[in-house]
Amino acid sequence: MISYPGKEEYHYKQRLMKKFLDENFLLSNSTAEHLYHQFAKEMPIIDYHNHLPPAEIAENKQYANLTQVWLNGDHYKWRAMRTHGVDESYITGDKSDLDKFKAWAGTVPYTLRNPLYHWTHLELKRYFGIDELLSPETAEAIFEKTSALLAKPEYSSRGLLEKMNVKLICTTDDPIDDLQYHQQIAADNWSTKVLPAFRPDKAMNVDDVDAFNNYLTKLEAASNISISSYNDYITALKRRHDFFVSMGCSVSDHGLEEIYAEDYTTTEIVGLFAKIRSGGKLSIDENRKFKSAMLVNFAQWDWEKGFVQQYHLGALRNNNSRKMKDLGPDTGWDSIGDFPQGKALAEFLDRLDKNNTLAKTVFYNLNPADNELFATMAGNFNDGTVSGKVQWGSSWWFLDQKDGIIKQLNSLSNMGLLSKFIGMLTDSRSFLSFPRHEYFRRILCDLFGKEIENGELPNDPEWIGKVIQDICYHNVRNYFNWQLTDQKEAVPQKA
Repeated sequence: MISYPGKEEYHYKQRLMKKFLDENFLLSNSTAEHLYHQFAKEMPIIDYHNHLPPAEIAENKQYANLTQVWLNGDHYKWRAMRTHGVDESYITGDKSDLDKFKAWAGTVPYTLRNPLYHWTHLELKRYFGIDELLSPETAEAIFEKTSALLAKPEYSSRGLLEKMNVKLICTTDDPIDDLQYHQQIAADNWSTKVLPAFRPDKAMNVDDVDAFNNYLTKLEAASNISISSYNDYITALKRRHDFFVSMGCSVSDHGLEEIYAEDYTTTEIVGLFAKIRSGGKLSIDENRKFKSAMLVNFAQWDWEKGFVQQYHLGALRNNNSRKMKDLGPDTGWDSIGDFPQGKALAEFLDRLDKNNTLAKTVFYNLNPADNELFATMAGNFNDGTVSGKVQWGSSWWFLDQKDGIIKQLNSLSNMGLLSKFIGMLTDSRSFLSFPRHEYFRRILCDLFGKEIENGELPNDPEWIGKVIQDICYHNVRNYFNWQLTDQKEAVPQKA
């Protein structure tokens, strides 16, 4: 950087700062600016898939500092810190909150061009009004300022959601969860609706037979059914699915490497379950057949209850066995996988469709090489009965960054109807992650703005503005049959 003496250097740096994250961040022309500020900016947020802890919402948790609300559980940041050479004691270890925050602050300047750099500074700005760049030099002052703000009631877990105009969120919940915290939140009649999502991954994962049988012991307690046969097992899971429905759940979710769609008979699955229950390990083919049967069961229940079913496909998880043993899952040792996706996904959806039991479906891919595959697969099962019945979902995990979002939007535009897209979600464990919706909306408006000014789209900002608002909010509200009243309450809307 050119050095300027005294005030000249100061004003030069101020001009650079004004450009970064200013009101027209990511908006490259005046049309994009108009579309964002007039149509997208003030739209409410529905976050239909995240991993926020319901307990912290129920108790309206107050956080002591940024480490607690920002760094704990965020394996995006943990991976960056490890790559920067930060010792694990400053990440998941026993160092103080301030020391961990300083370690993150020392990493941030090296995250240039990683989405973490944008997200970090967007979150500091939107929640705390901080325009300074986070660095070792600013770390302590930012830590002190944010700690003082986090002590205020409006910075509680609920307050942070309200600041971002979040109307409704769906958490991610295991079938054995008693949903007590959802009950508590519902009883409070809070303005933001918090709904559970049925995530039965552990209930079909027979890779580790001992772990699966231990899970069944917990399922027995949750369902009050003794499980000795496959019929008992299905009855217990169905009871839990019904319970989730009674708690306002209308969404399921599955995190899988790939869809399983093997041919099987009920007799085979009954025998496989007996083998598992007696401690026997399944062969690869048997494993895939059992998972195939379970996916069909879950999908049929979802259809019966009018659910939206979601499938997150393609993550290769827990690759570092040493660190997995030390720290457990969801601590930052996952990557994009290269699983075959097309044939089995088509067979699974077709099996449901030909029996007229295909619920509204959203699937997400993690490998960008599969973008066009997923975009075209959705079109195979959109039969005109429901607007956008089968959706290729938003850019997910490693792809929820500028380049990944643009590629997803372009592939969807080219091979489907972007206008029917249900938009962005955070998929996050952090209460400070909701500016990612703003990030997505700015990118969306910039794509439209560029093509309007290039003459590739008509100069009709009112119509295009409506389409943008639909993508940001209206499509997802209508797709999930959620209607938000003037009192900010979510109530079921008839399909």
